[in-house]
Amino acid sequence: MQIVENKHLIIRTRKPERILTKNIAADVIHKNGDIYTIKCEWDLQNTVALSDIGVTNLLSPIVRDYAWKGAFSPMIHQVDTASFLSARRRAFCFNEQGTGKTASAIWASDYLMEQGVINRVLVVCPLSIIQTAWEHDLFQFATHRRVGIAHGSRDKRKEIIQGNYDYVVINYDGVEIVAEDIAKNNFDLIIIDEANAYKATNTKRWKTMNKLVTPTKWLWMMTGTPAAQTPFDAYGLAKLCVPGRVPPFAGAFREKVMMNVARFRWVPRSESKHIVYRALQPAIRYTKAECLDLPDVTHVDRAVPLTTQQEAYYELIRKEFLVELENGEEISSANAAVNLNKLLQISSGAVYSNSGAVVEFDVSNRLHVVKEVIDEASHKVLIFVPFKHAIDLVSEYLKKNGIPCEIISGNVSLNKRTEIINRFQNKPDTDIKVLVIQPAAAAHGVTLTAANVIIWYAPVTSIETYLQANARIDRKGQRNPMTIVHIRGSRVEERLYRMLQNRLDEHTKLIDLYKEELTQ
Repeated sequence: MQIVENKHLIIRTRKPERILTKNIAADVIHKNGDIYTIKCEWDLQNTVALSDIGVTNLLSPIVRDYAWKGAFSPMIHQVDTASFLSARRRAFCFNEQGTGKTASAIWASDYLMEQGVINRVLVVCPLSIIQTAWEHDLFQFATHRRVGIAHGSRDKRKEIIQGNYDYVVINYDGVEIVAEDIAKNNFDLIIIDEANAYKATNTKRWKTMNKLVTPTKWLWMMTGTPAAQTPFDAYGLAKLCVPGRVPPFAGAFREKVMMNVARFRWVPRSESKHIVYRALQPAIRYTKAECLDLPDVTHVDRAVPLTTQQEAYYELIRKEFLVELENGEEISSANAAVNLNKLLQISSGAVYSNSGAVVEFDVSNRLHVVKEVIDEASHKVLIFVPFKHAIDLVSEYLKKNGIPCEIISGNVSLNKRTEIINRFQNKPDTDIKVLVIQPAAAAHGVTLTAANVIIWYAPVTSIETYLQANARIDRKGQRNPMTIVHIRGSRVEERLYRMLQNRLDEHTKLIDLYKEELTQ
């Protein structure tokens, strides 16, 4: 296929009837033996129609017609991704985390709206990225569109779904709550982010979505880690998006890609990668290493709202500190940091009461997000955890979920630290996949370039510690683009991350931040 004069598509085929019998404005302009040369207008309608009949290597006219909206110009791989998506009703986007696939999907869908192909978009994603990824990027790249966040009570979700919004963003579990309302309100395109959540066809989540994805719906499924655990994970994704590419029953697909070697034990067949590749098509995939126009370090926020219990205790502690402030007690950067740490501990899972007792909180949602990031990572991962109790909490959770990890903290001897670091740098993921680190214990002088992802489980109050900790991967020997993930739930976490990224003067800004938190 080629494009002529930026107006026409030239296609050579042995089966011209596949094109000429469809709703495509096309003519045969040449015949050489059994090879037909066909010419048609290069517009969106023809491009999508050609995609529907299986023509590959199509370039969407988005590259010619679209004025890329937003505060930033697209990178080369983002243009390519947006072109791929806008030309296909059903498609997978497997670009790695940090490559900007959210923006690509927004540009592609906005273009389809401009062309009158679709009217409304439903975005389904984890709760942790509703604000930090989708609401933020829609504000950045689609300010001219109306955006509704369907979160809260059933009535609130229903109100948003029924409202006059171009984009509606909702979390996985929210879909199940208002599925009937979604079905009645004419969403032409459904975008599923972190699509691995739909790998299991026997779940209520998958069955609900399968009813919503009618044959006329556009569907784009996005994840950086397709079939992350086993080849069999591909079945649910393919069955939802392109059901014709997999057998009607899961057992038949499992037999194709897995081998039963013992009771309840299955291992991948040698040919499973090829089978999965064919099942998960059409697809586009960019790794960070391929995106030469990407910045060296990408910062990502993942939001984890506080539970009702955490919110209540947070407000109690905040009011206690406010009384101290109103009583005229002098606030230094040191005691501001101490009090801020107490507020931060609430988000992390445990805090010491005035009596010295440990008050524990349910942080399963935060830990789940940690696992999501690890599952998405293509290399090893560092998790910086400032608080001792939380270090044990995180490491125990990882081990329970089969993720090999080690701890580096002030309680680990120097010899033991050296041994752990050597293994981390030189041994495979199966030995150590993740290091859970107390920032002060490994913030200086240590090389940990086997990792290219850092998760900040909670922020620190020291800018020096923050920068030095991030430098463990951003140094000589690093061969991969890097991602730094900030997990945040409370207001003080959000403000601290902002301060740390902006590298603001620590002494004065820490006091100002503390006072703002207490007096807002």
